[in-house]
Amino acid sequence: MPSPHPHPHPHTHLQLHPQHHLPPPSPTQFHFLLPMGEQTISHLVPQSTSTSTTTTNTNAAASSSPSSPSLNTSNSLVPTNRSKKRLTQNQNHSSTSSENPNPKKPRIHTITPLLRPLSTDGEVAAAIRHLCSVDPALVAVIDSHDPPNFQSFHPPFHCLVRSILYQQLAFKAAASVYSRFLSLCGGEAGVVPAAVLSLSQHQLRQIGVSPRKSSYLHDLARKYHTGILSDESIVSMDDRSLFSMLTMVKGIGAWSVHMFMIFSLHRPDVLPVGDLGVRKGVQILYGLEDVPRPSQMEQLCERWRPYRSVGAWYMWRLIENKAGSNGVVPVGSDMGAGSAPVGVSGPQFVDPIQMLPNIG
Repeated sequence: MPSPHPHPHPHTHLQLHPQHHLPPPSPTQFHFLLPMGEQTISHLVPQSTSTSTTTTNTNAAASSSPSSPSLNTSNSLVPTNRSKKRLTQNQNHSSTSSENPNPKKPRIHTITPLLRPLSTDGEVAAAIRHLCSVDPALVAVIDSHDPPNFQSFHPPFHCLVRSILYQQLAFKAAASVYSRFLSLCGGEAGVVPAAVLSLSQHQLRQIGVSPRKSSYLHDLARKYHTGILSDESIVSMDDRSLFSMLTMVKGIGAWSVHMFMIFSLHRPDVLPVGDLGVRKGVQILYGLEDVPRPSQMEQLCERWRPYRSVGAWYMWRLIENKAGSNGVVPVGSDMGAGSAPVGVSGPQFVDPIQMLPNIG
């Protein structure tokens, strides 16, 4: 196991291009960097075209008419002997008609800065202070548990591969498959896209990986090999973009992405709305009659922002406390790919190393 060390996670910030590398900019043009770091978008503010249109039309009329008649913006020729009043009216009418009656507003690109990861010194303490101040119902739950510890620093690709291997398996069976998989790759350091692509479906089947999971592993590795994904881009992407990109990988569903974002990237504001354990915890916390639906979770937990990951962690702890009465802990997702079994017997906790709920 590699020794823990702070995971590089720079803040996203606005960056202007150095002026000596660019031609003199237009006063209505600016450049900024998106959170991807390498992607630059130029935002152009629409400019009025009436001046250039008038100039072009005037030049064209002057060249085609020897008498050089006056020209309004609707391209109609106005004889020079017309009254000044009529000319002024035509010009005003043309200027109005040339403008778009429903002009489109310029698109404004907003950048959501990445918050500091929960593995940053003092960030968990800040999250706890915030949660206690905005939600008195959480105070008793927080006071009865030690603070969470987010210190898993495996590379993103490695974590995603392990997440796929552990899907739909009991912890001991999954750990056995994972151990044999590491042997095929030559150890943890060998879990890289090229090594995964080199493994045949037959080899993976021999260590207990189903053909479907083999296709998931190969799809993830191909997306890395082609550059669609990379460890660097995953770390720098904002939450919304990352969710969209990772759910494009076969076998990685919403629940798996949420667990990955919380326990591998240590993102502070992730709410796993599909996790039954978190939903059950919210029901108990607020004394609700029914388990809240995923569509209700955003509103119920809105006050926890920007530390909903920590709020969710305490919901798992709350469910652990209630498990003693019947020995059943609802965990995982009931929403498709990447789910864990629901209704696991015995004490339950979320393992920050494996990113999956498992038996303690």
